[in-house]
Amino acid sequence: MADPILKIDRDGDIAILTMNRPNKRNAMCDDLLDAIDAFFSKVPDDVKVVVLTGTAGHYCSGLDLSELVVRNAEGTMRHSRNWHGVMDKIQYGGIPVISAMFGAVIGGGLELATATHVRIAEPSTIFQLPEGRRGIFVGGGASVRVGRILGADRMIEMMLTGRKYDADQGLALGLTHYSVAEGAALEMA
Repeated sequence: MADPILKIDRDGDIAILTMNRPNKRNAMCDDLLDAIDAFFSKVPDDVKVVVLTGTAGHYCSGLDLSELVVRNAEGTMRHSRNWHGVMDKIQYGGIPVISAMFGAVIGGGLELATATHVRIAEPSTIFQLPEGRRGIFVGGGASVRVGRILGADRMIEMMLTGRKYDADQGLALGLTHYSVAEGAALEMA
């Protein structure tokens, strides 16, 4: 039996959600988004805090471009609304969500992180919005969620250049609240 795409573990009243696509740096696909949506649609009553993290050295490397499909306008809107809906459930669902981050926090992965309430980054963390360098508009709400943290000027620069920021730079910009030692993010969460 294959490992689940989203591992859900418990430590008392804490739910630990681990994105589990190690061969894709935990890139977001429809199945992973659906699994996150399913959890946040019906959070167990005894869960008081959720920790969201990744596996194999990465938090989430964004949208899995290898699974990108051509959609008509209606399909594109439905997919986009679903993405926004999941991020809104995380951000406005009434339960604190903590991101324990390391490795890639890129594109949609950065949007996912900024939908959470507390963000903890290890030194290996790289924040980036590379879409602009590929001719793709930063969508899915990242331009709003990340922009609220960075401000319009820095957001435009990040979108256009695809510049990478490390954990300490992310701390200075507000992309993370804590910069901790390697291997310490999950423990702190």
